Amino acid sequence: MQTTNGRRRLGVDLTLLAIIGVLLIAAISAGAAAIYREFYSPTAFVQRYLDLLSAGHAADALTVPGVAVDSAELEAAGLPASASDALLRSAALATLTDVQIGPETVREDGTVLITTTYRAGAYAGSTTFEVARDGWIGVAPTWTFARSPLALMDVAVKGSMTFEVNGFALDKRQVSPEGTDADPSAPVSLLVFSPGIYSVSVDSPISATPGVAVLSDSPLAKVPVDLQAQPTPEFVAIVQQRVEEYLTACATQQVLQPTACPFGYVVQDRITEPPVWSILTQPTVTVVPEGADWRIPPAEAVAHIDVGIRSLFDGSVEDVSEDVPFLVTGTIAVLPDGTASITIGGPS
Repeated sequence: MQTTNGRRRLGVDLTLLAIIGVLLIAAISAGAAAIYREFYSPTAFVQRYLDLLSAGHAADALTVPGVAVDSAELEAAGLPASASDALLRSAALATLTDVQIGPETVREDGTVLITTTYRAGAYAGSTTFEVARDGWIGVAPTWTFARSPLALMDVAVKGSMTFEVNGFALDKRQVSPEGTDADPSAPVSLLVFSPGIYSVSVDSPISATPGVAVLSDSPLAKVPVDLQAQPTPEFVAIVQQRVEEYLTACATQQVLQPTACPFGYVVQDRITEPPVWSILTQPTVTVVPEGADWRIPPAEAVAHIDVGIRSLFDGSVEDVSEDVPFLVTGTIAVLPDGTASITIGGPS
C-alpha cells in the first residue's frame, strides 16, 4: 500500500517537473524572441537608424551598415558620382517625430522590407527600407541596408551663389565639383538623409526667397529643387543709387552725345559753345532675374540740354533749352566675391 502511494506521489512530482520544464522553456523562448525583436531584428536595426536621425546624430547614422555610399553605388543608381556630402551633418538635420515601424515583409531572396511612417517637421511621410543579413555576432544576426537610405537633392538656385538648407549656409563653389569655376546657373548635387525634411532658402544682402521645403522619403532617389531668388529692397535701392550717380556723371560731359551714356542730342548745324546737360527726372529702377544674374528693365528718364546753335544757312544763333526723354536699361552680374557689377545703357 505504501509502495503504491509512493509511486503516485512520484508520478505527480514528475508531472509537475515536466510542466515546469515546459513553462521554463516557453519563458526562455519568449524572452529570446523579445530580445531578438528588441535588439537583433531588422526592425530593431531600422529603429536604431531612425533614432540616430531623430536625435540629430548624423555622424553616427552614417556609420550604420549600408548607409554610406561610394561613387560606384551612386552611378549604379543613376546619380552623380560627384555629389557633395556637405549636408550629411547634424547642423543640416531637421526633427523626426512620431516614428512608427510597420511589419516586416521578407522577399524570396531573404531581403526584408520595412515601411515606416513619421512626421518630418510639419510634414507626414512614409519610407520603405530594404534590409539584408550582414553576418552574425555569436548566435545573433547582424543587418545592413541593402539599398542605402541616402537620397540626393539637385538644387538649382538662381540669383545667388549662396543659399541655406535648414539654416546651414552653403556656397555653390564649395559644393560644386568645378569649385570656383562653378556655373552660377547650374544645379548642385547634395546627398541627404532619408527620411528628412530640408528647407532651402536664400537670405543675402542681394537676394532672398521665402524658402521651399522638400521631403526626402525615398532611398537613392533624386529630389529636384528649383529656386528663383528675388532682389532685396536694399539691393534695388543700391542699384537705384548707382544708376542715378552714373547718369549724373554723364550729365557732366559737355558734348552732344555723352560717351557710353543712354541720352544725347542731334543737331545739323554748329554749336556756339559746349552744351550743358542736367538730369531732370531720374528713372525709377526695378531689378528682375536674368538667369543666374539680374537685369534692369527699360525705365523712363528725362535729361535737359542748354546749347546755342548757329545756323549754317544764315548764321543766326538760337539758344536751345530742351527736355530729352530717354530709356535706361542695364545688366547686373554677381561676381565670385558676392559683389555685383552693374552695366548701364539704353535700348539698342
